[in-house]
Amino acid sequence: MSTATATAAVTAITPLTTQDADALVATAHQAAEAAGVTVSVTVLDAGGHLLAFRRDDRAVLISGETSTRKAYTALQLDAPTADLVDAVQPGGLFHTLPTALDRPLLFIAGGVPIHRDGRLVGAIGVGGGAPEQDHRFATAAVEALG
Repeated sequence: MSTATATAAVTAITPLTTQDADALVATAHQAAEAAGVTVSVTVLDAGGHLLAFRRDDRAVLISGETSTRKAYTALQLDAPTADLVDAVQPGGLFHTLPTALDRPLLFIAGGVPIHRDGRLVGAIGVGGGAPEQDHRFATAAVEALG
């Protein structure tokens, strides 16, 4: 009696590269500059490792930490932070969510997960503008990456 072995096709997903991360940062900064806003931008890979970071000298000092927390939040929950605001209000679904990366989560718009072929490959976080602006800058960068 013979046994048939089925082999599933494995599709390789190209991870984010440092070139991708640099392009994301540049695009987000260009969008912010066009709006007259100074921001910090953080890009993480799927494992939460820092790929790129840029803080404009004119940006508020805390904007760098804010952009990083937004990126971690978007990565951990695989969702844009703009979509999570209601969930973290008192009584909301994520009000007391523990963190896997031992970092506090920041649920303000401006963090966006990055996908390739339907799989999570990283996240971008933008901090420094109004939450809606930060979200717009981060989204513009992800859309430009393709």
